[in-house]
Amino acid sequence: MRAIVIREAGGADVLELRDVPDPAAGDGQVRVSVEAIGVNFRDVYERKGGYGTELPAVAGAEGAGTVVEVGPGVEDVSIGDRVAWSSVAASYAEQVVADAARVVPVPDGVSSELAAAVLLQGMTAQYLITDTFPVAAGDLVVVHAAAGGVGRLLTQLAKLRGGVVVATASTEEKRQQARALGADHAIPYEGFADAVRGLTDGEGAAAVYDGVGQATFDESLRAVRTRGTMVLYGAASGPVEPFDPRRLEHEGSLFLTRPSLRHYTATREELRRRAGEVFALVGGGRLHVEIGGRYPLADARRAHEDLESRRSSGKLLLIP
Repeated sequence: MRAIVIREAGGADVLELRDVPDPAAGDGQVRVSVEAIGVNFRDVYERKGGYGTELPAVAGAEGAGTVVEVGPGVEDVSIGDRVAWSSVAASYAEQVVADAARVVPVPDGVSSELAAAVLLQGMTAQYLITDTFPVAAGDLVVVHAAAGGVGRLLTQLAKLRGGVVVATASTEEKRQQARALGADHAIPYEGFADAVRGLTDGEGAAAVYDGVGQATFDESLRAVRTRGTMVLYGAASGPVEPFDPRRLEHEGSLFLTRPSLRHYTATREELRRRAGEVFALVGGGRLHVEIGGRYPLADARRAHEDLESRRSSGKLLLIP
């Protein structure tokens, strides 16, 4: 089969299309014919060596397709089932072997492309909004990169819970996209903390959802109200430098958290519940998913370049 292999850590040019042996399902595993692959910033971190993956290795972690082989001991997944996954290594490939416990069923009414486009980012947005900082009616929250994959979903889910959303984005076109998704205010990054204070009579936001990291972190802290929550869930602009935790007291006894999807889908039951909630919202038309680009598997390098340069909006997919 064909797969995208990382032979050494580096830029997008290290992604190579290669022929590799077909995988086989072992105990407790399934083999899936892949129909769509999600492209995420976690793939960029992996490519750069940030995950400590032993190289060479096949890239990626998210996708959807149809089960073609079931290994011994698997009782709740069958050949012909449509499934999706968000944390299975070596997903940039025509076939994937996954632990059956880490795949979720894709319901009728949700295509494999939509499933691959929404699962990782959708479950991320779902746990951030419902558990990390549970948005309540009237809460004003800041969503950074609101035209990006997670940001678009966070905006919509916060509005479904009655929140007031201040969206940040780098261009007026992207800010208009955020408004179309329901954002109450859409502002540039420049001076956003002062803007948020101005919108709240100096109080600040109940929470900031920050997947940008280094470039926005300091100002995000200044945008949070007293005893508010700073949710740092990503580092698209680079990792945040170490800082003195006493600053949290200085900024108003803030709560700071750095959550991870793996800790919010630690059990199969929780994984299936979160995925089911996301798919139900998508299938019911309450959560809009934009596919920002579809690339042949061989064009993984171009997909990474477009993602990193922010030339795209919405979710990017590789199609084997």
